[in-house]
Amino acid sequence: MNNKELDKLLAHEFPVRKNLIYLNHAAVSPLPLRTGDALKAFVDEYVHLGTKNYMDWALHGDQLHTDLAKFINAPSADDIALLKNTSEGISVVAMGFPWEPGDTVLSSDEEFPSNRIPWQALEERGVNFKEVALRQEGKLPEQALIDAMDDSTRMLAISAIQYASGLRLDLVILGDACKQRDIAFCVDAIQMLGAFPVDVEAANIDFMMADSHKWLLGPEGIALFYCRKHWQTMINLFQYGWHMIDKYSDFDNKKWQPATTARRFENGTPNILGVRAFAASLSLINEIGLPDIERRILNNTALIREISIKVLI
Repeated sequence: MNNKELDKLLAHEFPVRKNLIYLNHAAVSPLPLRTGDALKAFVDEYVHLGTKNYMDWALHGDQLHTDLAKFINAPSADDIALLKNTSEGISVVAMGFPWEPGDTVLSSDEEFPSNRIPWQALEERGVNFKEVALRQEGKLPEQALIDAMDDSTRMLAISAIQYASGLRLDLVILGDACKQRDIAFCVDAIQMLGAFPVDVEAANIDFMMADSHKWLLGPEGIALFYCRKHWQTMINLFQYGWHMIDKYSDFDNKKWQPATTARRFENGTPNILGVRAFAASLSLINEIGLPDIERRILNNTALIREISIKVLI
């Protein structure tokens, strides 16, 4: 897609630009036009037909699992769950991981509370939460984290991009270090997904979560949760419901077992509105392509920085 075509597409998909210079994607993004249209169409169907097409609604969720797996280069759609938000995804890992007293969760001193509180809550289990200063003289942030790893470190829990500073970490470097030391790698990717590519295989990521409402251009209330196959049945469950089993439509099954896929983390009725909206927004990102999105974001950031410097001078 050339620049002229992209400009035309963006002008069409983001009518918010007629009213605002929008710089708040790191908090909550505006919805693309196609996402709003998808929501309106679904609501109209719901109003006039009720749940007549309910069985078809599940197919949309299945397709979104597949599309998200491809988006992050996960081995399988079975590695994807759709949860409520980033905090829930982090809590699933924090509360379910097979900890031993004396284990340490390594993190940074710049994390948003969502990626701090669930780990700090493990103190009563004898799990330590260690914050590492990312800005140390003479060290790259990745090296500061790696140097803090020791024999007690069981997990590195880090944001791919820090919410306040915009500091972007090299996930491949960190993932390699974790793999070499047999440390689980958990990534809060809410500030990165949709803006920059993330490859869970290349970065050896074990767990990753991201709500859709930032650079993924979706609504609040639905999130991607990735869990590597190795860990899926090792994470202890603390939420239960009808949707977490393989044959969830068999309501008379009394001898149930949790699904052996990441679906085991989807305990209740799915967010159908969120699924439709998330899928529509993801289709726009895929249509444009992450390389062009990344280039635009970096160019705009450089321009804003240049203007800010001139104003300060």
